[in-house]
Formats: sequence, structure tokens, C-alpha cells
Amino acid sequence: MNQKSDYIAVFDSGVGGISVLRQLVNQMPNERFLYYGDSANAPYGTKTIAQVQELSIAVAEKLITQGIKALVVACNTATAAAVDLLRERYPQLIVVGIEPAVKLAADQFPGGTVGVMATPLTTDSEKLHALEARWQEKCNIIPLPTPGLVELVEAGKAISEESEALLRPMLAPYAGKLDAVVLGCTHYPFAAATIQSLVGADTVLLDGGEGTARETQRRLALADLCNDGEGEILIQSSAEDPEMIKRCWELLKN
Repeated sequence: MNQKSDYIAVFDSGVGGISVLRQLVNQMPNERFLYYGDSANAPYGTKTIAQVQELSIAVAEKLITQGIKALVVACNTATAAAVDLLRERYPQLIVVGIEPAVKLAADQFPGGTVGVMATPLTTDSEKLHALEARWQEKCNIIPLPTPGLVELVEAGKAISEESEALLRPMLAPYAGKLDAVVLGCTHYPFAAATIQSLVGADTVLLDGGEGTARETQRRLALADLCNDGEGEILIQSSAEDPEMIKRCWELLKN
């Protein structure tokens, strides 16, 4: 197969990376995408760094056998724990990660107050600490660890009474007090309506999916690997439940 038409692999701990896949498809409709959700092992955000690294390498190995030219780590937790390791291990691949849109928030709201919602592992990661330290002088950054939300999104309950009950005690104290909330997990955009209702209509929600799509396109163009043929999307899951594949397609189309 022509390397230009090889797949852009996109992987996440489950269905969350579909929010990034949507941005990638919008940015590059002629590309062939292979999405892999590791729902059998979700969530990644409550695991150790070593566990996430092991899982990420296992997924990458599966995807490489299918002919890929780029690997998009569409998971904030896996990016924080494993993206450097993946780049070292697979130098032949373009490897693009995702990071919380803290810079974007700081640029848009200098002197403002920004909440950063993320999984516990991402909140505690060196990458996020470095990102926060870099922009802390420009705006007031408040980490908001959000355990449990990934599991609800995986279960198809992103917008539900359960998600509101989970998020209310975490977010209600900040209602009307935040200029922006950075959605630091790719699952979280699917719960955006609930998050917005709790933090207030004037708070702007930001995520890093669009920036990841732009960076992927830039890297492919530099390597002369952009495909000008017919686009394609394949979706795979480590879970044996066909409902997970169906849920991915539903989220992609919404």
C-alpha cells in the first residue's frame, strides 16, 4: 500500500477519543482513519503510569500491524504517561499527543480564572504540572480532578442524572467564578452540556482536539504523507461488546 494512503491511527482508553477523531475528519476528510478504543481496559485515569504505558504499547503494536503512518494519542492520560515512550519506541511513525488547552485559556483570559478538569492521573502528571506552571503567572489555574466521569461516558451516560449527580459537588462551588474550563480528557466534551449547566453560561469550555488535528495535518504535510484519495473511517474496540462500536459511531455523528 502507498504510505500516503496508510491509516492515521487514533487511540483512546475508550470512546472519548471520538471527540478528537471528529476534529481530525473535519480537518482532513481525504485521510483514512483507524480508531481504536481500549474500552476493555478503561478508564486509564485511575491506573499507574507503568500500567498506562504497557497498555499504550500494546495498542500501538496492534495498530502498526494494520499499516499506519501516524499515531494520534487521543487520550490526555495516555499522552501524559506514554507519548514520549511511544515516540522513542516507534521513530518511524508520526506520533501526536493531546494536551489540555491551558495555553489557549491563558491567551484568551489573561488575569482570569481557569479550571482544568482532568482524570486523577492527568491531574497529578508532570506534564500537566509543567503546563500549569508555565501559564500560572498569566492566569489563575485551578486543577479539578474528576474521577468517575469517564466511566459514565463509556456507559452512554454522558448527559444523564448520574453525570449531573457526580459533577454537581465538584463544580457547583465554582459556578459563576470561572472564565473558562479546560476539558482535560477527551471523554469530557460529550458531557459538555452538563458541565456548562453547572459552571454557568458565561464560562467558556475549551478542549485540545482542534489543536491536535491541526498539528497532525502539519506533521503529515512536512513528511509529504497527506492523502488526496478517498477518505475512510474504521472503528475497533478491545471490548467484545458490539454496543461499544455502535456508541462510537453515534458519538462521531452527533
